Amino acid sequence: MHPFDIKTVVFAKHAQHVVLIHFPIALFIIGVLFDFLAQWKKQRLLAAAAYYNMLVAAIATIPVVVTGILAWQWELEGQKLKGILLMHLVMGCLSSLLICTVWFIHMRTRRKQEEILPGYRLPIEAVAVVIVALTGHLGGFLSGVNGPG
Repeated sequence: MHPFDIKTVVFAKHAQHVVLIHFPIALFIIGVLFDFLAQWKKQRLLAAAAYYNMLVAAIATIPVVVTGILAWQWELEGQKLKGILLMHLVMGCLSSLLICTVWFIHMRTRRKQEEILPGYRLPIEAVAVVIVALTGHLGGFLSGVNGPG
């Protein structure tokens, strides 16, 4: 197996998921940081940065979920999930849903041309960051980064 073999990169059974997952995680967490700073500093530019980070994070969750499901089908041949892998799948879907929900709240406010985002979004964003972090932590165990896997 050669590290620069295109076939290996494209058709590796789980490589795409492991690589792609970092984009929505980073974009979402930075988007939440921008949103909290925008709320605190009352700066519209930070709010715009938060919105676009969350938009791209929401879009990026689609290939991440698809490649995660494909990795399950290819690696485990679709067998019933249990333990950490099942928790990772459930929390991954929940993370994706929360990321899209937070983006939707921002999008709806922008579409209605309202100046102030609803205050209830901040606790949702905080919970979403925790869920995303826990999901990533479980994924690290599965990949062997955080321990045996």
